[in-house]
Amino acid sequence: MDTTPTNTQSHHPAVLAQAAQRAADLQIRIADAITSYAGSMPFVYIHIVVFAVWMTFLESKPWPTLTLVVSLEAIFLSTFVMIGQNRQAAFQQAKADHDFNQQELELKTNTEITRQIHSLTKDLHKRLAEESRS
Repeated sequence: MDTTPTNTQSHHPAVLAQAAQRAADLQIRIADAITSYAGSMPFVYIHIVVFAVWMTFLESKPWPTLTLVVSLEAIFLSTFVMIGQNRQAAFQQAKADHDFNQQELELKTNTEITRQIHSLTKDLHKRLAEESRS
């Protein structure tokens, strides 16, 4: 299998496989979208504005409800982080497996080439020894 990057394939096969798997599963696409948005600065800015408005204008004593909301949000966001970490671990394992298989194939090929070179060298030495005797 040729892993040389070409115009049609510029990523590692494990990356392409993971992208295809993620594109095929609606739940994964939703988790990716939430994780991507939650890790952005607009997410932070919106929270700053919402919490500031809530604490300043909407409730006179926002702390119990605010604590509940923030705790629930932290639970869900940490779950999305763990989902992402699990996917990353699976990706790293797939990449490591692919790389191992490629290295094993290369090792076998190099070993066979080395054996052929050794055999040709022995034949060459044998012929040269025979010619020098004649």
